[in-house]
Amino acid sequence: MGTGASKNSDSSHGGQLYVSLKMENLNVRGDLIPHVYGSLPITGSWEPTESLSMARESASMWVLSFIVPPNHETLDFKFLLKSKYNARPCMVEEGPSRQFIGGALQEGDARPALFNVGLDEEEVLEYRVFIEVDIVSPFDLAASWRAYLENLQPSRVRGIPDVSINVAPETGMENSSGSTLELDLEHYVVPAPSSIAGALYAANLAETPRSLLGTGDFSKIDASTGGSYGTSKAGDCSNSCKDMDAVVSDPCKLLSVPGFDSKSVGTFSPVPKQESQKGLFVDRGVGSPRLIKSAGACIFTFDRKLDCETKKGMPAAAGAVAAAAIADQMLGPKEDSRLAIVLVGLPARGKTFTAAKLTRYLRWLGHETKHFNVGKYRRLKLGTNQTADFFRGDNPEGMEARNEVAALAMDDMISWMQEGGQVGIFDATNSTRSRRNMLMKMAEGKCKIIFLETICNDAHVIERNIRLKIQQSPDYAEEPDFEAGMQDFKERLANYEKVYEPVEEGSYIKMIDMASGQGGQIQVNNIGGYLPGRIVFFLVNTHLTPRPILLTRHGESCDNVRGRIGGDAVLSNANLELSINNDNPPRHKSFLNLITLVALRKSSRILHLPDSEAGELYSKKLAEFIEKRLKSERTASIWTSTLQRTILTASPIVGFPKIQWRALEEINAGVCDGMTYAEIKKNMPEEYESRKKDKLRYRYPRGESYLDVIQRLEPVLIELERQRAPVVIISHQAVLRALYAYFADRPLQEIPHIEVPLHTIIEIQMGVTGVQEKRYKLMD
Repeated sequence: MGTGASKNSDSSHGGQLYVSLKMENLNVRGDLIPHVYGSLPITGSWEPTESLSMARESASMWVLSFIVPPNHETLDFKFLLKSKYNARPCMVEEGPSRQFIGGALQEGDARPALFNVGLDEEEVLEYRVFIEVDIVSPFDLAASWRAYLENLQPSRVRGIPDVSINVAPETGMENSSGSTLELDLEHYVVPAPSSIAGALYAANLAETPRSLLGTGDFSKIDASTGGSYGTSKAGDCSNSCKDMDAVVSDPCKLLSVPGFDSKSVGTFSPVPKQESQKGLFVDRGVGSPRLIKSAGACIFTFDRKLDCETKKGMPAAAGAVAAAAIADQMLGPKEDSRLAIVLVGLPARGKTFTAAKLTRYLRWLGHETKHFNVGKYRRLKLGTNQTADFFRGDNPEGMEARNEVAALAMDDMISWMQEGGQVGIFDATNSTRSRRNMLMKMAEGKCKIIFLETICNDAHVIERNIRLKIQQSPDYAEEPDFEAGMQDFKERLANYEKVYEPVEEGSYIKMIDMASGQGGQIQVNNIGGYLPGRIVFFLVNTHLTPRPILLTRHGESCDNVRGRIGGDAVLSNANLELSINNDNPPRHKSFLNLITLVALRKSSRILHLPDSEAGELYSKKLAEFIEKRLKSERTASIWTSTLQRTILTASPIVGFPKIQWRALEEINAGVCDGMTYAEIKKNMPEEYESRKKDKLRYRYPRGESYLDVIQRLEPVLIELERQRAPVVIISHQAVLRALYAYFADRPLQEIPHIEVPLHTIIEIQMGVTGVQEKRYKLMD
């Protein structure tokens, strides 16, 4: 049996004939290798010794692909078998030769191939034959030529296990004259962008109370002002300050980074919802149809012209997050589509820090999430001069005032949810059952409430946390006496302890002594669904242990110099050269190699890689930087992708374990892999314009979008949160943009535009005071 397919197209339009041959025999003899020979020079000009060998694709299948030169309208060929182990004459298939005329396979020429192999000519081998032909454009040929040139160099990282450690410098990795870091590391510090908050209270990033400002908008607040609420300026947002409950390390060891500016991120701007746009929405990428289920119908339709505001009911996400959101919208109760995480706990237990961190994580996943801090409402409405007596349980005026601001914050959160918000995080002590009952009644039928209780029994941790509170809370900004502030706060804490009632009602998560990341426990009750499950998983793995995370791109690669995307190129090195001699062309078995063979038969070629050695130079400088920066952190680890440019960048680093992650690979450019953006613009203008319109959601044909990258990076992020030792990540631009956006709390739409320059190290300092950033530029 045999099959054949062809496309009869005139090669005069610039295309060349691509031929793909396959032969299959389930009872094949392992000593016989199929070959092809025929009428053209590329197939040996009917000389069996010059025939093209087929490559084994599987135990029973052999394959061969080649290009017919454009000046040949007719190709005659036959299959033959050659013995692998002896000089036995080759066996030519029975019957007439097979023929391509004008790019078309002649009728019947896809017949099975029969070979007489017995001495009495009665033993016959039969192979199934599969033949495909197509016209290949010069553009495809050029792309294949580029890919072949890259593949001529064998991989330099084969044999390196996924987990490895260098205990001594590798041979040949000596520092060159320009690779040594002669000066102190501070010499290489460069200004960081104004994106990551320094040692600030997380409450500073919470939502600005719109109900108290008399506006209808949830607005962003710039935390860089560092001001405090004064009693005479209660309505001035620019003077808003910090109020974070956090477990802290020794304040004298807090990292101070010059040049920092910070700002909160609020990505929601309410727009009136159109009745005609009610329904479910999922974004599958630019140009893809959106799935709609109308409010009064049970059928689905496709609409490509929806207004962007209809996205507010669904996360800006792909993969599991989008699938779970669809299921929750379709199958769950209406209020389950909106989730309120209500914090519970005594002061100085890390509630606000936990709320801010969870907000950052959910935003990064694509869920519209906002943090509502009741302390900010209280200071804006009542000022910052409340003493400990204001928080007494037997002070009816204080109780009423605190319940009032809590209700205002809850109203704002529910209103925001009804306008499209997905997850609201309600941050207050909520220490009594009566307060929690009030909140549940307000949320009934509007959103689902999960209580998140933070419990800390370590007196030393609580004491350090109180000290940070006095240092940074706007409640004590006007208190010049530190000890007096400490005494007042401890009295406030005692007032709360007298009335505190642990959570026993509804759905809840309890975090008990989880601050250090060593021990502790999480208790859950009545928790179900994808998003609550992800929240629990995140909280199980998060802690407050201070440690640095270093992000850097690989050293400059040959493709970086050429401006090509994707690929698996080596690091740039001025000494690399490729020479091909026309007198002794290599024999090729794959499609790419045979395309190259056609080109090489015309003329000799000497190809020089870009004249740059920056890539390998950076790998040596990075190794020295890591040795200096982490010399006292021998438990640190190095994470790379599985692509050789990151592995080679890490190769000079010694003394630290190296771990390869497939999830850290560059964004998959699909059919655009190996192209320059100029080539994409010229040859794929529609794709180029689609990418310009929305780089976040744009998915390369047969490739990935930035949203896809975020989804595959979630396990990496969770492991980064779980790690208690420093981690160095050597990866790629798109991946580092996505990771950096998490730490900096940058909106999803900004991710494709974040600057991550070559040969620069971004140090993220994780710890009790939040996230801080420092940048080192080792090379220009």
